[in-house]
Amino acid sequence: MVVSRQAPDSQFAYVVVAARRARQLMMGGRPLIDNPLARKVTRIAEEELQRGFLEYETTDAEEPGEKEEGKRRK
Repeated sequence: MVVSRQAPDSQFAYVVVAARRARQLMMGGRPLIDNPLARKVTRIAEEELQRGFLEYETTDAEEPGEKEEGKRRK
């Protein structure tokens, strides 16, 4: 697992991280930014992610040749 504070390069990962943070804000979480530029939770989550306030974990991608031998079906 890799912990990162920078916005993800992948658009899919960016949306997933921002959506999870927006859901936290909708459920009553407080913004990590003192004066957010927007009032919508999705925009606040995006701003937090862009400024590096959010920490998230990513898994290391497994290379195709590194699979275990015991998982093959006979």
